[in-house]
Amino acid sequence: MPRLATPLTDTRLKALKPKATRYAIADGGGLVVEVMPSGSKIWRFRYSLNGKQHPMLTIGDYPAVGLQAARERARRYTEIVAQGVSPVADARKDRGAEKISDTVSEFSAIWFAAEISEKSESYSRTTRRALDKDILPAIGKKRLSDVTPGDVLAICDKIKGRGSPKMALTTRNVIKRLYEFAVARQMAATNPAHAIAARFIATQESRTRVLSPDEIGIMLRAIYASDIRRPLKLALHLLVLTMVRKSELIEATWDQFDLEHAIWRIPANGMKMRREHWVYLSSQAIEILRELRDIGGATYVFPSTRGRSEAPIAKPTLNTAVKSLGLDMEHFVLHDFRRTASTHLHEMGLPSDAIEKALAHEIKGIKGVYNRAQYAEERKRILQHWADFVEGQVIEARVVAGNFGRAA
Repeated sequence: MPRLATPLTDTRLKALKPKATRYAIADGGGLVVEVMPSGSKIWRFRYSLNGKQHPMLTIGDYPAVGLQAARERARRYTEIVAQGVSPVADARKDRGAEKISDTVSEFSAIWFAAEISEKSESYSRTTRRALDKDILPAIGKKRLSDVTPGDVLAICDKIKGRGSPKMALTTRNVIKRLYEFAVARQMAATNPAHAIAARFIATQESRTRVLSPDEIGIMLRAIYASDIRRPLKLALHLLVLTMVRKSELIEATWDQFDLEHAIWRIPANGMKMRREHWVYLSSQAIEILRELRDIGGATYVFPSTRGRSEAPIAKPTLNTAVKSLGLDMEHFVLHDFRRTASTHLHEMGLPSDAIEKALAHEIKGIKGVYNRAQYAEERKRILQHWADFVEGQVIEARVVAGNFGRAA
């Protein structure tokens, strides 16, 4: 027997929190509420007709459409389906969809007000520019359902012809997000931008990718709000804070750490340059490591969960975890955390040689004569400064990442 859904209440509805990806909670009788990453909650009706599962109908947003009203509509749609008729027309009439223009231009205004207007100023400005300069002049008068992948590619090719491949990619992403919003509200059946892979528009070498402060916060909040295993959340956070390479982190063993003196000694055989490297741990990194110590793992800080207690997690594990977040960050790879830290620390005016040593980079000339404690005090200050800077990017969302997401 199928498990019956637990009926929703207003208290439970108000308590539902957004996650990195949208999710649905059933009320029963075909009625579900879908919680979007933006935090909005949308009533849907799930039904089958003539033995075939159909796309869910949109009833309306909660709390504009209350719980009892949503149940009443779901009950009425169930009666319509029982007569062998699709309830789509009734649902569109109920929510006033016939009054909403389905052209790209007018629907983009609805999307921008609902999803973009409260984003950062730079993000909103870039999105507005893409719409006004390239998207709306080309397809603004078209109905949403009439836009094709060819239309999207033509817009991107025109921008590339101006010598702006990066902006072409940004514009494709704007169209993609607009249509995700339209599909979720059943104003479009497909997303034409999905068919245009990023690699067909522009390529951006990983060596140039630097996360903005906003992107650092977005990523860490998404990590702690996700369903990935707790140790992997902490591993990704440590990768940001310590500025080490991924292989150095996942192969770390507990005997390398002196938490009392806040030092991580990575042996030469674990380093790319085959030289022992000391990482001076920030107070935030110490807190994370102490939690990991409590979680378990006798030898490796991040032991495999596949029955091999004497092996660390597999090399692709952290990459897979980040991909599962579904973040729209083109061309990002984990190694970009190191470049991101270096770029921002240099922009802050901190000593370049000490930054390079903190990254375990080789310094040429007489200053490069190796000394594992070289610039020790400056490196301690730099790594703590960096950890404080990173914390500042997530501080606005303590409910997600407070105390580094201990409850997440």
